[in-house]
Amino acid sequence: MKYYLIAGEASGDLHGANLMKAIQQQDAEASFRFWGGDLMEEVAGTPVKHYRELAFMGFVEVLFNLRTIFKNIALCKKDIEAYNPDVLIFIDYPGFNMRIAKWAKQKGFRTHYYISPQIWAWKEGRIKDIKRDVDEMYVILPFEKDFYEKKHQFPVHFVGHPLIDAISDRTQVVPEEFKKENGLDTRPIIALLPGSRKQEISKMLAVMLSVVERFPDYQFVIAGAPSQGAEFYAPFIKKQNVHLLLNKTYDLLSISHAALVTSGTATLETALFKVPQVVCYKGSRISYEIAKRIIKLKYISLVNLILDKEVVTELIQTEFNAKTLTHELTKILDEYQRATLFLEYYDLEQKLGGRGASKKTASLIIEAISAN
Repeated sequence: MKYYLIAGEASGDLHGANLMKAIQQQDAEASFRFWGGDLMEEVAGTPVKHYRELAFMGFVEVLFNLRTIFKNIALCKKDIEAYNPDVLIFIDYPGFNMRIAKWAKQKGFRTHYYISPQIWAWKEGRIKDIKRDVDEMYVILPFEKDFYEKKHQFPVHFVGHPLIDAISDRTQVVPEEFKKENGLDTRPIIALLPGSRKQEISKMLAVMLSVVERFPDYQFVIAGAPSQGAEFYAPFIKKQNVHLLLNKTYDLLSISHAALVTSGTATLETALFKVPQVVCYKGSRISYEIAKRIIKLKYISLVNLILDKEVVTELIQTEFNAKTLTHELTKILDEYQRATLFLEYYDLEQKLGGRGASKKTASLIIEAISAN
């Protein structure tokens, strides 16, 4: 069967690639066309568009790039019609994907959504569009099933979180060898995960790096995003005791002592690697003020949202500064604090439903389209 997948971010590329592999294992004649990144490309060839060309962060940035966005939407519609897939699989990225889903449903294509838009955080009114335009929804967070089914009477499939598989299946590294191979010394590592988009990285790293001199017993390592090259990070690694590793985030987290992490999927990845963290966020003032009025959540990190309590500290906007960051980083380097956090991380993993998300989703997709 023919599958058309649309992922617009690094996390979508990871989960899309694993889903494609799972589909291949169950459908020997599967063929793919997709929007995604390097990981999906390893499975099925060149994407129609790489997510590097799709990533715009914040309300203001989106407004400045509307022309490009509408061109991409038009291209996508034309490409789908030419390929004529058996099913469309949308992976998160709702601003783009929901527009395509509306059009696709009207055209008679099967529409499946893997990794729900976070309408429980904002734009809850999108539930009307989802009910109208999405045939099957596969959710990966435990509270999403109740949100859809109990609050909005829309049946969904809870498949577990694909990050558990992605992390469990990776090849383990030997800490001493990894450090030596990558030009690091023997000191404990504090990982810096500043995000994936240029605007985001620039804002976050400026503050994260302001604390480096206060922790001379540790080395700071930036996890370079797959969407950016080494030249982009060059201005940020002029400080002593700061290193850059590209496309090695999981290996880096697996041997890190602590981490400073930009809010997003990376907070959950860091928790699953059992790394104590401080969650950070700083956007443009206008984007932040708009978001503050629209998003009605107690927390911004997935770790705290899933556990429904403040397990990891969140430093948002003006609270994200050198003084508070130094204080919070010092706290998570304390052994008692670390032991408490490890227990919370264990509870988090139990709530996420165990292994097999990609395999479950692939089975459900194939079953649904084979039945029609």
